[in-house]
This record gives sequence, structure tokens and C-alpha cells, in this order.
Amino acid sequence: MVPLLFFLFLFSWFPPGKPDLESDKAALLAFRDAVGRSVLQWNASSSSPCSWQGVTCQAGNVSILRLPGVGLYGRIPDGALGNLTGLRTLSLRFNGLSGRLPADLAALGELRNLYLHNNRFSGEIPSSILSLRNLVRLNLAQNAFAGSIPAGIGNLKRLRTLFLEGNQLTGQIPDFNLTLDQFNVSFNRLNGSIPRSLRTMPGSAFFGLDVCGLPSSPCPDEVPSPAPSPVEPTPPDDGGNRKKKKLSGGAIAGIAIGSVVGFLVLSLLLFFLFCGGRRENRTRSVEVAASPHSPGAEASTRTKGDAPGGGGAAAAAASAAVASAAVVAARGESNSGASKNLVFFGSDARVFDVEELLRASAEVLGKGTFGTAYKAVLESERVLAVKRLRDVELPEQEFRAKIEPVGAMVHGNLVPLRAYYYSKDEKLLVYDFISEGSLSSLLHGTKGTGRPPLHWRTRVEIALDAARGVAYIHSTSPSASHGNLKSSNVLLLSGTALVSDHGLAPLASAVASPFSGRLSGYRAPEVTDSHRISQKADVYSFGVLLLELLTGKAPAQALLNEEAVDLPRWVQSVVKEEWASEVFDPELLRYQDVEDEMVQLLQLAIDCTAQYPDKRPAMPEIVSRIEQIHRSSSRSDDQQKV
Repeated sequence: MVPLLFFLFLFSWFPPGKPDLESDKAALLAFRDAVGRSVLQWNASSSSPCSWQGVTCQAGNVSILRLPGVGLYGRIPDGALGNLTGLRTLSLRFNGLSGRLPADLAALGELRNLYLHNNRFSGEIPSSILSLRNLVRLNLAQNAFAGSIPAGIGNLKRLRTLFLEGNQLTGQIPDFNLTLDQFNVSFNRLNGSIPRSLRTMPGSAFFGLDVCGLPSSPCPDEVPSPAPSPVEPTPPDDGGNRKKKKLSGGAIAGIAIGSVVGFLVLSLLLFFLFCGGRRENRTRSVEVAASPHSPGAEASTRTKGDAPGGGGAAAAAASAAVASAAVVAARGESNSGASKNLVFFGSDARVFDVEELLRASAEVLGKGTFGTAYKAVLESERVLAVKRLRDVELPEQEFRAKIEPVGAMVHGNLVPLRAYYYSKDEKLLVYDFISEGSLSSLLHGTKGTGRPPLHWRTRVEIALDAARGVAYIHSTSPSASHGNLKSSNVLLLSGTALVSDHGLAPLASAVASPFSGRLSGYRAPEVTDSHRISQKADVYSFGVLLLELLTGKAPAQALLNEEAVDLPRWVQSVVKEEWASEVFDPELLRYQDVEDEMVQLLQLAIDCTAQYPDKRPAMPEIVSRIEQIHRSSSRSDDQQKV
């Protein structure tokens, strides 16, 4: 009996051995079978998982699992990731993962970094995450998490980054009492007062929320009451001394004459200063705003249309351009019938004005078909996209008649026009700034940038979102059209595609042709100028957009490089030779069981780019056909997981 007790006592002093790679390998294979069988080419017969795609090992355990944007789809089951007890970094961002997070995440006690953003996870933020006491970075943004933000996040004392934006979270923001370096809860359904410990965060961390506590929106109970004016005490009556304190008549006359002379001198001085400053500022405004050969203009022409600007002469030119328009507006130097401020659309409150644009920092986003776009950051930290139109010579009344229908368009797949400014020399359009970039940059900016490739399901969803946006534009009027459809005008926000720059073609002057250079690859054969735009021409441009999604190639002159091709002509020549598989982007060929859907979308693109307008389908039919393809693709994904 004694030797046995001694053995048990001795054994208790030695910790159990760490799980070997065999258990980690089994956990990874369970994970692959659940959500990535068709996209993860892991060799199950391999003795070690450390050479598998996205897997890094350290000290005899899997320490990093990094699989961003590879096409994972479905729900992560319990009993998979939770067995990777040595995991320190888990990155599954930009996939199609859904459902609730597995409860056994709580077993990942060594986890430092958890990146699950841009998926479709739902339910409440689970308590399993609140058990990860070593967590430093947590990103759950752009999912469908609901419920309140757990106050228990404040127990994660090592946490420095917390991103929860783009979900459906409700209630108030808890006071975490943490020292956070990065924080964002924008575009949820949160309300109430921002905790004081979070008010040092930029305003962009709270976009789209019904909250107070920022300098631009203080809470009602925190607005300081104006201090009462001090009341001068009434001097005591000193009787006979009053006569000694009275001024003589001569002194009073001297003071009066001196005041009049001083006032006249000051008035003359202000008059000369105002006139000189007005001439100087007006000259400077005209030089920056009107001269097409200024250094700023040259810098803007060298910037890609959908690439973020920044720095140097381009940023200075942008600041000057936005500021010049604001100077004109603020000083009333526009023509007599011009607006003196921004004109807002819909229920948008006037939360900023031209004076704030005058003070905004700005950078060039790019030079497009109808003008140059700038990113402007207001003092309130609100970020805007400002388009400075060119070649628009319309009278204000006609300009207003053409732009107001655009401002009235409200749809989940359109970038809304928030406001406009009109003067004789400047026409500005103001939009929300969409920070995630364009479809063009996502498709053609992958090489050398580290961007994950677009998987099949994402491409179908982008096509469907864009089709719905264009179909809505067409539904507003028989003559309504986009007129400038291209991949750089399809922006991405929280997994949703938004169509931008719609309805601007009618603003172009008759002498100016917007169909040059960058747009010609999308232009319908029958379109020669801005006054012959039709809904069928939009359909042709949309067909080119579909071909761009399917082939991964840029249309001719859409990107000024050697890789651009005449997509409709090239695709038709390839299909005619019956080797259609050569058409598709190589990234798409690794997806199984979706060949039929890919061919269906290709046929729709060919129909849209028919030579004759009456042979092209209408946008409602296009939406219906893409919806059917989307449903078929979803069923294929579900069958692969069975």
C-alpha cells in the first residue's frame, strides 16, 4: 500500500505531457472536413501538419492557423479548434463562416490574436471569448453578431485592439476600463453615452451610432450651462465726494473727439486690408481651382482612380482644391443666384458646412470620368468623399433639377449622395467615404499586395449586389441610367457591394465627352456621347463587369497597362472555339461542383454584351438570373459539407 501511495504522490509532481502533433493534426482535419474540404488541400497521410497551408508550428504544437480569404464556408463545430491548445494566432478573416462561435474556444488559453472579421458569424458574442485572458487583439468586425457587448471584455486585461464594427450589437457601450490602442464599434445599433474612458478614440470609431459624448455631439446632461454674467456691485454713495469724481466738460469733449477720429482710422485700415486680402484670396482660388496645368492637377492625373491618395503635392493640391471652393462659398463670391452653403438631401441633418471643408485635411483619391475625388477629414473626424466636378457649365436651376433625383435615390446597394455645393466656379458632390476600396483594386491589386484572392461565392454576391443597385436606378424612371458603370465604381463595405458615381453623366457639358480613356472598355457600341446613354448601355457595361469578375482580366483601357483586353471580343472568340474553361480566372478553377454556375454567369455576361441593344436583357431579368445562380452555388456548398 505504501509504495502505491508513494508512486501516486510522486506522479502528481510531474505535469502531464503536452499533446503531440497527432492530436493537433486530428483537430485540423476535423476543421477542414467541416468548413474547407473543397479548398484546403491538406494531405491527411502526412506525418506532420506543420507544412500544410496556413499552419505554423512551434515547440511541438500548432501555434498559428492563418487562412484568410480562402473560401471557408459553414459552421465551425465543437471539438475542432478547441483541441489546438498551443494556438497563439487564429486568423480566419474574409471567409464565409457562419453560425455561432464554438464554445470550446475557451480552451485556447495561449491565444493572443483572434481575427474573425468579414465572415457571417451570428448570435451573441460568446462567453468563451471572455475566458481568453491572454488575448491582445480581437477583431469580430463585419459579421452578424447581435445582443449587447459583454462587459466581461473588461476582464481581458492584456487586450489592446478591439474591433466590433459592422455587426448588429445593441444597447450601450460598456466601460471596459482598458488601455486600448485601437477600438471601433461603428455601424451597430448601439446608443446612449460613450464611456469617458473611450472618448479619446477618434470619431470614426463611433460612426452610424445613436450615441453622445463626442465633442461634436455632447450628451444633454453634460452640456455646461452658460456662466451668469458677473454683476458689478453698486458703489456706495459717498455723499460730498461725488462732485470730485465727475469729469469736466472739456475732458468729455476730448474723449468724444478722440473716439470719432480713432473709429475713422480703424475703419480705413480694415477697408484696405479687406480689399487686398480679397483680391489675393480670389486670385489664389482661381489659380488652384481653374488651372488644369497646376502641379496639383498633374499629380492627381497620375493617381489611379480607385487607389487611396496621400502625401506630397497630391495631398496639398487636394487640400487647396477643397479649400478654394469653401473660400468662394464662405465669402459669397459665387454668382448672384448661387447657393451659399451645402445643400443636403433626405433626412441628413446639416452636421457640417463649407467652413468645415475649408479647414479639412484632404488627399487625392483619383481622377475619374467626371472629376477628381478627394478624401476629406473634418475636424469632427468625420470622413467624406468629395468629388470636384469638371466640365459642368449648367445654370444652377438646371444643375439642381438634374442632381436632385440622384440625391433622392436610397438603396442598400448604392452609395448615397449626401450633399452638393454649387457656385459659378465650383461644383462639389459629397458622399460618405467608403474605406474598404473598390472591386477594381480587389481584382487587379492582388499581385504583390498580399490581398487574398476572391473566391467564387464572394464574386457571385458582388455581382448580385451591383445588379440590384443598377436595377433600382433603372426603376426610378424610364430614362434613369447609371452612365458610368465600371469596377472602380463598385465599392465594398462590410461584405456588401455599393454602386457609386451614378447619375452624373447628364451633368456633363455637351462639348465634353466623358467616354474616353478609362471608360471605353465598358462602353456600349452604340454610345458615342453622354447624351445617348440608355439603360441598355448600362446593361452592356454591367456585362463587361461580369466578364471582369469571371476572367480576372481588366477591360481595355480600364487600367492603363499591358494586361487590359477587349473582354467581350476576347471571350466570344474563346467560347467559339469551345475551350470555355480557358476563360475563367485560374483562382476559380479550384472550386469543385460550381462549373455549371460559372458557365451560367458567363452566358449571362455574353447576353448582356450583345452587339444590338434590343438583344440585351433588362436589369430585373439579370437580377433574377444571378439570384438563381447564387441559390445553386449555396446548395453546392451545403452538399459538400454533408
